[in-house]
Amino acid sequence: MALELYERLVDMAAGLPLGPFILHRALSSDLPLPRVRRRKPIADHAAYAKLLGKLGDSGLASNLNQLARQANLGTLPVMPETEAALQYACSQISDMRRLLVQALGLEDEA
Repeated sequence: MALELYERLVDMAAGLPLGPFILHRALSSDLPLPRVRRRKPIADHAAYAKLLGKLGDSGLASNLNQLARQANLGTLPVMPETEAALQYACSQISDMRRLLVQALGLEDEA
């Protein structure tokens, strides 16, 4: 009986947490249900873990910050090595974007 009641409440709540749903029904049934921000689930946990590992190992944030600082100061040397490093960073960011889109189960627009 208790399990059936619980399942019925879950169905009635339609995705809302049970606590706020029950309080709403008990105290203010004539008002609309409160809006609850729902998190989108991760569709591919393996891709998400791979993305986080790649991001942690890359050092991209620090490297890009250093490049931006030098560019703002006007001290960024424009040499083939600099261009190669920027191209590499762009490819790494592109890979991470692809993994994130895959992990979230979204369709890639690019």
